[in-house]
Formats: sequence, structure tokens, C-alpha cells
Amino acid sequence: MVEKIYEGELLENRVIIWGTDSAGLYDESGYGKPQPEETPDRLELELVEATYLVEKGKLKVVKKDGSKKKKLDFKGIFELSIKTVNLFQPSYYVYRDLRERGYLVKTGFKFGTVFRVYERGVKLIRGPKAPHEHTKWIVQPVSEESAFSLPEMSRAVRLAHNIRATLVWAVVDKESDVTFYNVQRLTP
Repeated sequence: MVEKIYEGELLENRVIIWGTDSAGLYDESGYGKPQPEETPDRLELELVEATYLVEKGKLKVVKKDGSKKKKLDFKGIFELSIKTVNLFQPSYYVYRDLRERGYLVKTGFKFGTVFRVYERGVKLIRGPKAPHEHTKWIVQPVSEESAFSLPEMSRAVRLAHNIRATLVWAVVDKESDVTFYNVQRLTP
């Protein structure tokens, strides 16, 4: 069986996949964000998701350049994303590492972090969820050269605690290897 290769269009800082079959990418693997009922034939991908899918050969991305369309290869979308998204490089390496370990990874913007991560095998659904279907970890990618403040980490730990998730600090080194640190609050 030949695996489907999707085609998406770069619009500002998102990639849009048009077509009714785009929902399959979300339903099967949790990529992207389906659009409201007004545009059911549209799936919106974050740049980190699109870059990963391009690297895996599952997505072709085009960018309009005037009246022409230019195809972006992995290097092209990666470099464009670095210019567009703050801390894209460490975020991408963390995203790729987690996806390749089989985790479902979504943006964590609404939780004040970069990613929210679900256990393996979870399918995203709207409405009431079983306990195992909730966010398990919130993940903050950082470069090993990055400085951070303890109050910043404390806020992230409190946030994770409030949503019953665990904070994971994902440190990316110069070789693009990721080390994950579980950060928890201890109360005496």
C-alpha cells in the first residue's frame, strides 16, 4: 500500500492542507487542527508539524511567490521556520524526538508552554475524556546555552500541577540530542 503524500500551502506561519481527505491526517495521527464547520475541507498545521512531515516525506509544502508557487524542501521550511518562530530549532528537535517515540504532541500555547504531550495511543477527541486521554506532560524545550530564571520554572511547575500534568524541561545540546528532565514540586 502506497502511503499518501499530502500537499500544503504556507500561509504566514501555518501550513494549510486543503481537501476533504486532510482530516485523515488528524484522525489517524493527531497532526494539525481541523477547522470549524465553515471550512471542513481544511487542516491547519503548525510549522513544527509541517517541518516534521516534510522531513518524513509525508508532506510537500508550497509557498506562493507572487503568481508562482515555490516548493519548500526540508532545509527550506526548516530555515524559514527558524526565522519565523522563536526557539524553533530546539523545539523542532524535541518535537521530532517525542513523535519518533510514539507520543502525540500538540502545541501547548493555551497552557503557557511550547508543547503538551499525550500518552502513546491516545486519539484526540472533543468533550469528556477518560483520565488517560488528558495531557500527561507539558514540555518546555530549551537550548543547553539558554538561561532561565527560577521564578519562570516555578510558574511552569505550578501550571503543570494545576492541570494535573507533569512539567518536562527538554534540553537540546549542540549535537541536537535531547535530554528530558521531569520537574516537580515537592511539598514537605
